[in-house]
Amino acid sequence: MFSAQSEPVTLERDCPAIRIPDGERVTLPVGCHGYITQALGGSFTVFVDGNLFLIAGGDADAMGKEPLPQPELPENASDQDVEDVVWKQLKTCFDPEIPVNIVDLGLVYRCDVEHGEGGKRTVSVDMTLTAPGCGMGEVLVEDVRSKLELVPTIGEADVNLVFDPPWSADMMTEEAKLATGLF
Repeated sequence: MFSAQSEPVTLERDCPAIRIPDGERVTLPVGCHGYITQALGGSFTVFVDGNLFLIAGGDADAMGKEPLPQPELPENASDQDVEDVVWKQLKTCFDPEIPVNIVDLGLVYRCDVEHGEGGKRTVSVDMTLTAPGCGMGEVLVEDVRSKLELVPTIGEADVNLVFDPPWSADMMTEEAKLATGLF
């Protein structure tokens, strides 16, 4: 499961984690030893005692790591500026088992940014999964929602999990196909 690129890690404090692929929330204890197998989009996939766990970027300090910087907008940001940062945030969301972001995987079917109340904007996203029965579905949805709500001026992100049309590898970008060996 771990390779030469895997980084050994010892937890410096108790750390919330999500077991892959069933999505069960657990706490990994301080002193726990493992290997970071994927560190993309600010979160970490860690191999511990024969299991994979997803550790959120906000808990990077438990492994002695720095969290990703928060998204920023230029002063007097235009609607296009906001939309660009929203798409950039979507590209920080990764399936914890596949080293490709959800945009390049073709999992985002729709993303609309609209003006809301009090100068805030709302984002509405329709996304899918590579497999309908994936236990990480709600975890991915929450990752998308929380990362979009970090964008300045975004007051609410509504993320809908849809399965029509069904996802296929044809929806992936060429770069994603190359990264996964499908091209």
